Amino acid sequence: MPAFPRGVATYYETSGGERVDIDPAVVETVLSLLGPPAVPPAAAPVAPAGPLPEVPRTWGWMLQLYGLRSAGSWGVGDFADLAAFTRWARSTGAGAILVNPLHAVAPVDPLPASPYSPSSRRFVNPLYLRITDLPEYRDAPPALRAAVDALRPLSSPDGLIDYDGAWRAKHAALTLLAPPAGASFADRSSLTDFAVYCALVADHGPDWRTWPTELQRPGAAAYAVADPSAVAFHTWLQRRCAEQLAVANAAAEGMAVGIIHDLAVGIDPGGADAWTLQDVIAPGAKVGAPPDAFNQQGQDWGLATWSPDRLADTGYTAWRTLLREIFRHAGGLRVDHVAGLWRLWWVPPGQSPAQGTYVYYDDAAMLGILVEEAKLAGAVVVGEDLGTVEDVVTTTLQDRNILGSAVLWFTRDDDGRFLPPGDWPHNALASISTHDLPTAGGFLSGEHVLARAEAGVLTRDVKVEWAAFSKERTLLLDLLDAEGLTGPDSTDEEIVLAMHQLLLRTPCRIVLASPYDVLGEPRQPNLPGTTSQYPNWRIPLPLSLEDLTVDARMKQIADLFNA
Repeated sequence: MPAFPRGVATYYETSGGERVDIDPAVVETVLSLLGPPAVPPAAAPVAPAGPLPEVPRTWGWMLQLYGLRSAGSWGVGDFADLAAFTRWARSTGAGAILVNPLHAVAPVDPLPASPYSPSSRRFVNPLYLRITDLPEYRDAPPALRAAVDALRPLSSPDGLIDYDGAWRAKHAALTLLAPPAGASFADRSSLTDFAVYCALVADHGPDWRTWPTELQRPGAAAYAVADPSAVAFHTWLQRRCAEQLAVANAAAEGMAVGIIHDLAVGIDPGGADAWTLQDVIAPGAKVGAPPDAFNQQGQDWGLATWSPDRLADTGYTAWRTLLREIFRHAGGLRVDHVAGLWRLWWVPPGQSPAQGTYVYYDDAAMLGILVEEAKLAGAVVVGEDLGTVEDVVTTTLQDRNILGSAVLWFTRDDDGRFLPPGDWPHNALASISTHDLPTAGGFLSGEHVLARAEAGVLTRDVKVEWAAFSKERTLLLDLLDAEGLTGPDSTDEEIVLAMHQLLLRTPCRIVLASPYDVLGEPRQPNLPGTTSQYPNWRIPLPLSLEDLTVDARMKQIADLFNA
């Protein structure tokens, strides 16, 4: 890292090597967000020596858990569905299951849908609880069970995931089943802080920055006004979440890797973690990305993040605790935007994304703690390093045996042609697509062009987009033909199978398939750049869990990967 003042970049280089100087006023503003420097400067923790153990070569599935619905779930996939799918996958020879972030969102109506904008990354979304697996339900008298059963929501008329309906029904059922609360709650802890935040949300809304001044920090005042029964309720929810997650994790016993959780890059600045961890969160800063050819105004993700100085001053305790909590119930961790362990693009309050700059972190400390905690848990780590990242990120991940990410749509040479499978990276997790990219069927049909045109987010004329898509499709077919996997008369279904065969020919340590690809779903889970114009995070799998696990196409992929 260049010698920037307190790690705040005064310039950066684009992917093409062009130097971009940062407005000095922006640098000064970002420096002010860091707060006063530590006196004396905090010492970084001594990083553990050696890399993680080599990841075993295996295959598995990537899931959007909310979309994995069964006869027993209430309109949205849940922890019991995850356990059932994992048991089935293990029985077919799979060694890994990657799930979307399960982080807690604010307990409000309407319920936030995006798993990548969490209220807390340390706690879990109780939307995923299986009501009928709760001991309080099993032990309830028949009349109470009948009352709970009657709350089960009907299917959404548009066929999409109805988060609000599912949460209203589950919240009502959980309220009926919750054990009676005492007159007071336990001594202060991270869980109690989180539960107090959730309790205060009911009276003051989900953004703590709008609360009365005396409640804007966790402490005696907040504890004094929080409803003890609500605090007990949210504490109970998290304990039941941990129990059901443990059952799902136990279902992966014997798998090469097991369940890989996903860590979002930041948090809601008005949410629970931003309230309880104010001492280590950068006040007012939001993270995003600088302008580039595809986003000429830059990107503001609206997420809060760590203050590097404050994190160091506290010995990185919050970072270590976060990792330890996730690894309790995981065989692995995917770190979204892993380059953020080195630097993040900060957008000052009231400014556009173009008026930001990079802030650097102590990557040796951040990465060292990640490796140490993964070793203690016996877990693998995957870094999402797609797009433009500094060379040091790629080389360090390789040195530490942290898997990178290799996605078919992005794995190309300097001329834009798809790489043959033998040239894919060895130390990587390979897949056809991701949640933010077209599904296999969607790519072949041009659904991603149609969706962006209908949403009004195209940056070029639609005719230019269709021409570009046609070229991309041809490039893909050229590669598959050159590998002997398709011919001139291949159907789209045969081409999708050939894409999976291509993955199998790569040297990547983990190869993942998505049921969205295998079952022919044309719509991608999330369309970046959209909000209400597209059903982001609301698209279910086209088959129920019961039908999915006996589907011939799923078995075909399992047999292929096992070979």
